[in-house]
Amino acid sequence: MGAMIQVEHLSKAYANTLAVDDLSFEVQAGEILGFLGPNGAGKTTTMRILTGFMPATSGTATVAGFDVFKQSYDVRKVLGYLPENVPVYTDMRVEEYLRYRAKVKEVPRAERKNRIESAMERCFLKEVRRKLTGQLSKGFRQRVGLASCLLHNPKILILDEPTIGLDPTQIRAARSLIQSLGGEHTILLSTHILPEVEMLCKRVIIINRGRVADQGTPDELTQKMRGGNRLRAEVRGSKEKLQAALARIPSLRSVTWDDKNGVQDFTLETDPGRDVREEISTAIIGAGGVIRELHRETLTLEDIFVRITTQE
Repeated sequence: MGAMIQVEHLSKAYANTLAVDDLSFEVQAGEILGFLGPNGAGKTTTMRILTGFMPATSGTATVAGFDVFKQSYDVRKVLGYLPENVPVYTDMRVEEYLRYRAKVKEVPRAERKNRIESAMERCFLKEVRRKLTGQLSKGFRQRVGLASCLLHNPKILILDEPTIGLDPTQIRAARSLIQSLGGEHTILLSTHILPEVEMLCKRVIIINRGRVADQGTPDELTQKMRGGNRLRAEVRGSKEKLQAALARIPSLRSVTWDDKNGVQDFTLETDPGRDVREEISTAIIGAGGVIRELHRETLTLEDIFVRITTQE
């Protein structure tokens, strides 16, 4: 189906500051893409440009094939946007507010009731349907904002910090909902909660100072940052025999040893893309060693994020 969001050489300047600086990326149909970056990196500015809230200084952007600058009305028909601070009319009841939003979004009259019921059910709002939005907790307001996004069944959702300020139970419910929306909808998800990205997103774009600092799956970013695989092992046995046995494995780049009274605690670096755990375990056992522990060491997305944004 191709790219549902395509951004090419996008820039946005405020006076002498470039909030977005020659930014290019795309989001494929049905994908949940994690949009990461430190505060001030340009994430929210990019989202506001894509949703038609503000113009860019230069560059192009299309959403579902529509130009966000020349066809903004068409873009809004296929797009649902949840800003970080959800704007709701505090003197309207939940159901009343969603009815009003359905009219604004031009949902056909015959479909409004079903769409509102469906959105309330998906966002767990039925129990508060008659409450004033001004009396709701932040968690419920977030849900009202997300329900509002879904009323016109948009192809694309842009969610800016959708779980910020929620309690753990609400966060779990919100993540479950977002996960269920993937595939049916294309989602651009901005968040500071890195485990959330690992849980929900197959691909990640990290931006820093208005530019793409890196992108790929969490696994691809790990491999790129490390340049290979790293294994940790704890083995009881003769250091000399173990060293000789491991030296015969061609894809093993280096071994760092720490001898603790006959127990070898070591780190092994291997070529990228190779899983040599079976070879290593066979070599250790062949050298008379007893494996107490052998596992692949992984960088967390937090490690990757910190390294990318600080080394720039």
